[in-house]
Amino acid sequence: MPLRPSPPRPNAADQKLLRYVIPNLRNACRILKWLGHKPDGCKAADLARDLHIPVTTTMRIMVTLQLEGLVRKVESRFELGPVLISLGNASLAGTEIRDLALPLLATLTAQTDETSHLAIPCDDRSLIVAVQDSPHPLRAASRPGFLAELHCSSTGKVFLAYAPSRPLAEIFPRGAPRRTPRTKRTLAEIKREIELTRKRGYGLDDEEFHPGVRCLAAPITSSDGVVVAAIGITASVQRFSRERIPEIARLVRAAADELSRRLGHAR
Repeated sequence: MPLRPSPPRPNAADQKLLRYVIPNLRNACRILKWLGHKPDGCKAADLARDLHIPVTTTMRIMVTLQLEGLVRKVESRFELGPVLISLGNASLAGTEIRDLALPLLATLTAQTDETSHLAIPCDDRSLIVAVQDSPHPLRAASRPGFLAELHCSSTGKVFLAYAPSRPLAEIFPRGAPRRTPRTKRTLAEIKREIELTRKRGYGLDDEEFHPGVRCLAAPITSSDGVVVAAIGITASVQRFSRERIPEIARLVRAAADELSRRLGHAR
């Protein structure tokens, strides 16, 4: 019988963090961990009793988790949902690929003098798993753990072009959200961008995610021929000018090819 999970007693260093804790989000995390020990699932009333969470609060949490695919309901019992499988696979894949990619990111940053990054697909988003910062004091890059929309990030465009998870109409049922005035939002625009990405072999974010920031990424292929990640460069448009796109594309694609080779892909 697993021990009942309860919030750990905070040490002095964690006391400041408690001001930012969202109680019911923490309870949702406790519920997911508890269900991990329950292969046959668990009723909401039992979860409430076992974890000392009010029944009404437990039901609201479970409905929310169910809508997000993090749990599913089988008859009267809740069990872990299918989304957690993809998240777990992404975590495992990210760890292996990240370790192999780190030296290549360092080389790519040294070659370009700009910030390089590695991303993997995760739940209709592009998950940044590693970043090698530029030596410049002013840097434009997301941090590891950041989830970027597919339609307006360079790595996301790679995944839409080479590793689509679902039809575009399902991913963007009402069009894509606008991040900047340059963001391509309609299905027709996104389809054209996918075709362009496949034609040139890399995805380009041309101030579509952040104003004044340009990104370029190329696909990484595993031994079974599946695109599992993308590697890229992020920089301000002042340093990463349009004239530099061919140079950056050549270096990024070379790094992607090398990482694909290390993953066992034979081109």
